[in-house]
Amino acid sequence: MPVTLRDIAEKVGYSITTVSRALAGYDDVAEETRRLILQTAQEMGYHPNIPARQLQRRRTDTLGFVIATFGPRFSDPFLSELLAGIGNEAARHEFDLLVATHPPRSANELHAYRRLVRGRRVDGLIITRTRVHDERIAYLLEQKVPFATFGRSEVEGDFPWVDVDGEAGLVQVTRHLIQQGHRRIAIILPPADLMFSRFREAGFRRAMAESELPVQEAWVTWGDLTEQGGYQAARRLLGQHPAPTAIIAGNDVMAIGAIRAAREHGLTVGREIAIAGFDDIPMAEHTTPPLTTLRQPIYEIGRRLCRMLIALLRGETLEHPHVLLQPELVIRQSTVPEA
Repeated sequence: MPVTLRDIAEKVGYSITTVSRALAGYDDVAEETRRLILQTAQEMGYHPNIPARQLQRRRTDTLGFVIATFGPRFSDPFLSELLAGIGNEAARHEFDLLVATHPPRSANELHAYRRLVRGRRVDGLIITRTRVHDERIAYLLEQKVPFATFGRSEVEGDFPWVDVDGEAGLVQVTRHLIQQGHRRIAIILPPADLMFSRFREAGFRRAMAESELPVQEAWVTWGDLTEQGGYQAARRLLGQHPAPTAIIAGNDVMAIGAIRAAREHGLTVGREIAIAGFDDIPMAEHTTPPLTTLRQPIYEIGRRLCRMLIALLRGETLEHPHVLLQPELVIRQSTVPEA
């Protein structure tokens, strides 16, 4: 027979309520009493009824993360790294992580949020790749469900977020290319409805204006954050006359696609054309040539978002509810060839 709270209460001579509160970690139980109860429970081989405890607290001890991606699986290293950070931090705090994938901006995507919230399957959610007008954020604000986001949004309302200063990052990498002698610089932006796409475009245009260089609108294009999307966008750019001598991609995966397109055009990347990315995913330093990029600490951001959300669920006040991190320019041979 499993050991019950009643068994422990009879052993230590305290009420079932006191035993329950001591095991649950409430601070209204004297420390000496708590130690006695915990030691007795351990000696008797007590194992808590987790579902019953969760029901009593109206908590699931589960966080939700709906990944916006096409297809039955995702291969984006950025999302893999972020998911690892979230998942490992959740486990450290003894929370489970419920992960779902749905195409972005689809009816199924928003339905997934409604199902998680209405079914009380999670205590809170983490959102990434926020949109300018993000109905996911608007819905969670309306439902008063705790959440934290990787990225900002123009949705009215306050919510905790962590973001990387994409505008400052694009200023850095654009200046770097200008210093390398490039004047015909193109950019492959993420989808226009993503908030970070706006910041990155603003940084590119700012740096070009500071150097009194014109932005050729034909060289401002958009991709879908996939390698194939970067490849197709770069092919369009390189087919123009004159063609750009440098391409900035809105993420590393698109930059890898752009490198492939440049090779097909017979160009030597790093010498005849410069290509840069954003993220510094693990494979960025192993491309041929290694990719110049803007580093953001993706794994640590995942951990930080998770900690923020768990703090909210525990009723704690966030000391820094809005965190803007600075990216680091990592210069490699895709923009500066080896001597």
